[in-house]
Amino acid sequence: MKAARIASTAGAPVFGWDVGGAHVKVSRADSSGVPRDVAQWACPLWQGLDHLERAVDHVFERWPEARAAAVQHVITMTGEMVDLFPDRAAGVRALSGALAARLGPRTRFFAGVDGWLDAAACGDRWRAVASANWLATAQWLATRVPDALLVDIGSTTTDIIPVVGGRVVAQGANDAARLVSGELVYQGVVRTPLCGIAHRIVFRDQTTNVMNEWFATSADVYRLTGELWPAHDQHPSADNGPKTEAASRARLARMIGFDAADATETEWRRFAQRWRHEQLAILATNLSRVRIAHPALAGAPIVGAGCGRFLAAALARHDGRDYIDFAVLAGVTPSSADLEEWVATCAPGVAVALLAGTDTGMGTGMEAPRLHETPM
Repeated sequence: MKAARIASTAGAPVFGWDVGGAHVKVSRADSSGVPRDVAQWACPLWQGLDHLERAVDHVFERWPEARAAAVQHVITMTGEMVDLFPDRAAGVRALSGALAARLGPRTRFFAGVDGWLDAAACGDRWRAVASANWLATAQWLATRVPDALLVDIGSTTTDIIPVVGGRVVAQGANDAARLVSGELVYQGVVRTPLCGIAHRIVFRDQTTNVMNEWFATSADVYRLTGELWPAHDQHPSADNGPKTEAASRARLARMIGFDAADATETEWRRFAQRWRHEQLAILATNLSRVRIAHPALAGAPIVGAGCGRFLAAALARHDGRDYIDFAVLAGVTPSSADLEEWVATCAPGVAVALLAGTDTGMGTGMEAPRLHETPM
């Protein structure tokens, strides 16, 4: 299918959106295709569309020009899967309709090899739009690095996407298939319940069962290791308590039947490192699964994205691979530390803006996935 083209308006910025179930991430690229500003807002979409409406308000407050008729808004999403909607088709229709109503007639939705769609077309072609944000990032990456493993570790999920010969060669076309292939791992560095990372874990040289309760999340781990940037810590803690090291120690202790006072701060920090080790092992297993399926990637670099890309860098070191930060590929200078952090964290939103801004011929960087849509 020949991809639709984005009609450009000289000098007008492009806004790229990644509308997830927990966050809305938006980038502003200038007319030359360089990302100039990026922001993220917490958006617990499962609680209602009013949270999305407030996120749009925040965008208009930050960038008043986003209301202008000449501005192009390009959108990818994963929010259609939240349990606010009866199914993914209804979610795509609801989100595309609500966003087009607020952002204007030049709003387009990323649909992978199907190109760019307006809101009306999303109804019938919802499968191409649903949860395609990983493909946006990988498709843009494929224009910059011919052979790579994209590892995007966010607050909730991890995408591991193979790029071979300048083409995205993912085995799965949708979340169900990507869960089978290992290209999607439902683990992140903020919102993942710790009982979803390990059922047994070592503490004080003893292996203990873990309580299957939502007592603590991965954010507690990375607060104690010092790797979670505070600006990424946007969601409430498991007990709605403080997001401090002391409160995180208490929540970690609760996972194995202790109180924080039962061990030293050093012991709890060591325990956090044990949880980090367990999560990294899960990600490494899935990275290996994806790599084995593509022998050409035996020595390929890892391109890290997402707020948890410090784990992607750790995976690269473990495998003896080169590591490339997504923000560097996007042209952000190391002197712009905050912008670099947000560009890499919000990679899909940045990628759709860059794809639209350069009109790179949607569909030229994607090989047809080998797995078919799995009924849900």
